[in-house]
Amino acid sequence: MNSLYEDRKKRINEYIQSNEYHPVKIKQLAAMIGVPAEDKSEFRQIIRELEEENKIFIDGHGKIKTAEDVYVTGRFSQTQRGFGFVMPEDGGEDVFIKESDVGSAMHDDIVVAKLNKGRRSGRNREGVIVQIQERAVQTIVGTLDMYKNYAFVVPDSTRQIRDLFIPGEKLGSAEHGDKVVVLITDYGDGHTKNPSGEVIEVLGRPDDPGVDILSIAKSFGIPEEFPDNVIKAAKRVSQKVKEEDCVGRKDIRDWLTITIDGEDAKDLDDAVTLTYENGEYTLGVHIADVTNYVKEGKLLDKEALLRGTSVYLVDRVIPMLPKELSNGICSLNEGVDRLALSCIIKLDDNGVVTGHEIAETLIRVDHRMSYTSVNKIISVNDPDNITELTYADKVDYEAEREKYSDIAPMLDLMLRLSRLRIDIRKKRGAIDFDFPESKIILDEKGHPTEIKPYDRNAATRIIEEFMLLANETIAEDYYWQEQPFIYRSHDYPDAEKLQELSLLVSNYDIHMKKIKEKVHPKEIQKLLDDIKGLPVENFISRITLRSMKRACYTSTADGHYGLATKYYCHFTSPIRRYPDLQIHRIIKENLNGKLTEKRKEHYHSIMDSVAASSSRLERRAEEAEREVHKLKKVQYMSDKIGESFEGIISGVTEWGIYVELENTVEGMIRLEDIQGDDYYYDEGRYKVVGKRFGREYMLGQPVRVKVLRTDIVSRTIDFEMNEEE
Repeated sequence: MNSLYEDRKKRINEYIQSNEYHPVKIKQLAAMIGVPAEDKSEFRQIIRELEEENKIFIDGHGKIKTAEDVYVTGRFSQTQRGFGFVMPEDGGEDVFIKESDVGSAMHDDIVVAKLNKGRRSGRNREGVIVQIQERAVQTIVGTLDMYKNYAFVVPDSTRQIRDLFIPGEKLGSAEHGDKVVVLITDYGDGHTKNPSGEVIEVLGRPDDPGVDILSIAKSFGIPEEFPDNVIKAAKRVSQKVKEEDCVGRKDIRDWLTITIDGEDAKDLDDAVTLTYENGEYTLGVHIADVTNYVKEGKLLDKEALLRGTSVYLVDRVIPMLPKELSNGICSLNEGVDRLALSCIIKLDDNGVVTGHEIAETLIRVDHRMSYTSVNKIISVNDPDNITELTYADKVDYEAEREKYSDIAPMLDLMLRLSRLRIDIRKKRGAIDFDFPESKIILDEKGHPTEIKPYDRNAATRIIEEFMLLANETIAEDYYWQEQPFIYRSHDYPDAEKLQELSLLVSNYDIHMKKIKEKVHPKEIQKLLDDIKGLPVENFISRITLRSMKRACYTSTADGHYGLATKYYCHFTSPIRRYPDLQIHRIIKENLNGKLTEKRKEHYHSIMDSVAASSSRLERRAEEAEREVHKLKKVQYMSDKIGESFEGIISGVTEWGIYVELENTVEGMIRLEDIQGDDYYYDEGRYKVVGKRFGREYMLGQPVRVKVLRTDIVSRTIDFEMNEEE
């Protein structure tokens, strides 16, 4: 095509996309823009091309409309039943895609969907995927099903619903039944032609220790091994603090300093100090200065940005940084000099912040403490706990306090200050979801031997409060300085979801205020306070959490709903989170007078992409962690077929009743597996009701169930009511 033609095409498209344009038919548009009779054939050709390029579309009445009226671009989320939803980039309403209209799209692809005309009442918009803009999946993990001259790989992920064809010459050393990684070479057409690929890695036999968890990590695209050049770069980093790195730093090695972490933690990136004098607390939150060793744009930094976060998968940690840094020079280990970035906060006798200092520091940790040990030390003098301790506990706890007599007074101060801070946050409306998470214990073969609730104690709350305070203090400081930054944002929940929550809890005589467009977080916290101690506490807490929006990283301070604060960021874990590492860089440049206009412009140009990438990789890690927990819980319950357990109904649907056991395992009672009655789902009351005998099952109801069956592939557990008991 000549340049004159392209210029006309461009001008016609710009006019149609402009605010001046209103939908008209082709003849009307030609008249409006004055197309000569001899050029009308060319004009129609231009309109056809613009339509083929998805820039415009012609509706059923022949009117030309802009593409945004009919095409939606977004991320495709596919369900295990084949259908899915396109989540628009602009945050608009999701678009429902039938399985037959998915085409070759796979879960998490960026796609363009063409909307269907009209919609069914009360349903999502519907459409068909017409274009794949960006492939999210290049490799698939699954089990090899071998035939004579070819094979199929059955994907592990239930969201990848089509098996992959593997030609015989692309199998490598893989054998029937192996867990393998397949590189997709052809995505198929979604109808008659399956995707195909070649085996690029054999993970092992499905029953080999650790292969199941490794398979999940690989299926999410989480890189387990570091590239050789990254490992070499990490090994070149000195494991001792160099004298030149200490120049200009605030030397606080004489401050009584401790770390408080889990017993098995190896990457210790935060330490704390606390003193109290003349009615004033001085709290020091000291964070490993990772940026001293991970320089922007270098190999270690690029790899950290690619990973986004460390991933915790029950039997392993897949770190963001190589162990030479995460467990070595960047870990605040006991008795050695370490570089830190410190937030030193002054608070009055009521726990209110009166001032702060941010400084590059040189520290030395006096004691590496565990949550268990600290909890023993502070429980001995804690009036809320001492009456609940047995005599043996008191003797054990007193011995622990004597062992750490040099820091016991500071720990008592920490307990007092943390409670003041909890009260302050609670008064402003911060939400505290205080329900147990599960801890899974594995044997040497990777088989789960125990699942128990992982409860928080006073020691975990101390660290939580101090880290929250440091994150909030740093965020507010840099907000008012108007510096480029990455914030942690959490938006208001949808009023519709809160309305559903209000209806649900009303079944238990718990009432929320009239739901408005923006509900203050105090209302959510009041609900959680109202259910404390009730049998339904844990499951209502979880449902309330599900009604909240997901927190994410942003380049603007959009506020944090759950914490009821305008200013929040992640500053305290640069070993395992990239946003923390990124803002450390900005803070240090600012402290040293190096945050020039040119550097600010540079950071402004990358903040949005870093925030978006970090949010996406955080979601990936969370989904992988959740899948591992689901798998291990199914494996654990597979040994319990026929055994009975106490539980609470945690969900009611038209196809079954979900029950959560005391150990946090959740399974389903299918309605057809309940004997002696026909049941129907009463959606308005969140219950199922027996038609003949009137038996009812409602959310929050205690029940006794028996393990009926488990399915490792789909990671599901089926219960049945224990009628005998």
